Amino acid sequence: MNYDIIVVGAGIVGLASALKILEKNPSLKLLILEKEDSIAKHQTGNNSGVIHSGIYYKPGSLKSTNCLNGYKMLLDFCDKHEVKYDICGKVIVATSEKEIPYMKNLYERGLQNGLTGLKILNPDEVKEIEPHVECKASIKVPQTGIIDYTEVCNKYLELILNQGSSIKFNESVTGINIKSDHCEVITQNSAYESRFVVTCAGLQSDRIAKMTHPELQIKIIPFRGEYYTIKKEKHYLVKNLIYPVPNPEFPFLGVHFTRMIDDEGEAGPNAVLAFKREGYTKTSFNLGDAVETFAFPGFHKVIKRNWKVGIGEFYRSYYKPAFVKALQKLVPEIQSEDLVVGGAGIRAQACSKDGGLLDDFYIVEHKRIFHVCNAPSPAATSSLSIGDYLANKVLSNF
Repeated sequence: MNYDIIVVGAGIVGLASALKILEKNPSLKLLILEKEDSIAKHQTGNNSGVIHSGIYYKPGSLKSTNCLNGYKMLLDFCDKHEVKYDICGKVIVATSEKEIPYMKNLYERGLQNGLTGLKILNPDEVKEIEPHVECKASIKVPQTGIIDYTEVCNKYLELILNQGSSIKFNESVTGINIKSDHCEVITQNSAYESRFVVTCAGLQSDRIAKMTHPELQIKIIPFRGEYYTIKKEKHYLVKNLIYPVPNPEFPFLGVHFTRMIDDEGEAGPNAVLAFKREGYTKTSFNLGDAVETFAFPGFHKVIKRNWKVGIGEFYRSYYKPAFVKALQKLVPEIQSEDLVVGGAGIRAQACSKDGGLLDDFYIVEHKRIFHVCNAPSPAATSSLSIGDYLANKVLSNF
């Protein structure tokens, strides 16, 4: 039960971190602990499969630097290991005159982040790319792509296991103790010792981090993102990816259209407060999760500041015509009967005690343990870059 490194969590960030550690030092004895019965069960396996370009993120932020670095690392990895992807590009469309200044800010941010080939399009030029879009103006983002991140994770794991490392499923971490020369990781089944620990626990990241950092000042607030699937006979309405100009006051991108790597069409997601951290249906409820959310002082401030947006998201969740109306701002031809209920995902959004919804990656570091406490989108695109960062941090302490 003694290891050099234990990684908690087998989502895409945990697996990428394990892979990068082993690439840098193949001789290490590494173990991954995962509470589910397989990999990529939550955020990784339920997202829209977009390879993000980096246009949205503040220059110099962890999101920006890791997305830009991770983008290239991901494509190089996929080319090397024959993982299918498609750099199809996307358009970000302003549907009203008041959105155009925000759109131009995104364009300037993309240039600052080093993106090339960005172009502001007029409505006629947009129709050459997406014939069924109606808008006032748009940004063409050629770098954006689509992929199946579960397939990426399967390849990460294959390479990890080929290095002689191991993974244990159905191992929920219940405690972590930092000793003078090692860490002890306790699960419901056993106890493991390692020199260093990296936790990438997604929706449970704050709870895991508090095992060693009880003073942690953030709380994970779960937001459910619900999707509709576009009927096959209406796939022609969406060629690739169509995004709105996002609300600058809210850390989500708004409902959009996505062509998936399997050529299915998807619309969504919304961002509905969830009453269960791993609850994927409207009726999902966990008393402990709900109480934690509503008792957190920072959440009260989020509600005070964003209650109108929150009500709107619930309204669209329970009333399909409202969801469709939001989509029709982008593609007026889409109709309710063109959409069937699809899947859902849960975003792990970190919230601070002062009511801030963290808009960047957040990692808590200790000499023997590293907690990834906030890794929302574009964490999947950024996974190898985040993993590389964590690998360097861990190995510099050996």
